[in-house]
Amino acid sequence: MRIRQFVAVTAFAAAALPAVAQTMKPGLWEINNKMSGGQMDQAMAEMQKQMAQMPADQRKQMQAMMAQRGVPMAPGAGGGMAVKMCMTREMADRNEVPTRDGCTTTKNQRSGNTMKIAFSCTNPPSSGEGDFTFTGDSYTSHMTIKTLVQGKPETMVMDGTGKWLGADCGSIKPIAAPKK
Repeated sequence: MRIRQFVAVTAFAAAALPAVAQTMKPGLWEINNKMSGGQMDQAMAEMQKQMAQMPADQRKQMQAMMAQRGVPMAPGAGGGMAVKMCMTREMADRNEVPTRDGCTTTKNQRSGNTMKIAFSCTNPPSSGEGDFTFTGDSYTSHMTIKTLVQGKPETMVMDGTGKWLGADCGSIKPIAAPKK
């Protein structure tokens, strides 16, 4: 799997996670995701290896590209990916899932402290659905994502957690809204 394709799927999934709850607080959120299934374990290990082997300036450029999209990333616990995201008051008030260009939310239903969402993206072609369970200032999630890897269908599973870190986002900018 190409690094950019993996990053694109991960970025959408990470962007979708913090904005799905009606009770989400504006501010800085830390999101940890671990993807598995198909070639994902190998792809994640390979991506982390490639990131570690990149010249420092190239690695900083990749991290800066993600940060410009509002998704600073770093290796997470247990081989996953950790991102920090800034959620604005407007995002929380609208109860909308922020998406990147080429992605749409196809389902957003809530019952008690559980939220079910689904999404579809055109680049890379992918779709997914998942459940999120909220407890105070944190959540756990489980998503199934379908995509194409080198022209072949692939199904991945992503388990995650999110934690509100505080009202001040510091230098982390909110995720950029897609161009319409």
